[in-house]
Amino acid sequence: MAIRIIVKHPDPVLRETAKPVPSVTPNIQKLLTDMAETMYDAPGVGLAAPQIGISKRVIVIDVGDEHGLIEMVNPEIVEASGEQLGPEGCLSIPGLQGDVRRKDRLKVKGLNRYGEEFVVEASGFLSRAFQHEIDHLNGVLYIDIAERVYEPKPDEDEEDDEVV
Repeated sequence: MAIRIIVKHPDPVLRETAKPVPSVTPNIQKLLTDMAETMYDAPGVGLAAPQIGISKRVIVIDVGDEHGLIEMVNPEIVEASGEQLGPEGCLSIPGLQGDVRRKDRLKVKGLNRYGEEFVVEASGFLSRAFQHEIDHLNGVLYIDIAERVYEPKPDEDEEDDEVV
């Protein structure tokens, strides 16, 4: 286990389309462990492999709900509905937030750390986190799609300061 260095915008790896993972190997399992440790240390609620300089389709998310830590390899949104508009931040873009319009409900499928396919149904903040992290895998940053980008005020609600 190791805490990895989070790359910052405008690092070119953040603009690449990440490569699919052909199979879940011990190296991918170690990557998942390191990513979770890095995300918690940052602290953040989501992390994509490109954010630590690795162009692979791997994400980790923990928004503090009943799902706990979600580790997903080759995530793919298979259903999406509804709409929400809310603030997002990013560990790779410190000091800024943006108001981003996202789908409110999702079904996301991918592989777990053992190579088994599973599906997560997400809504609200978890749905937002999935979309944010999957965008990273496609070289898209929230600042590209935000309706407004701004420096958060120090007195804003703590919940609004969540960094995806």
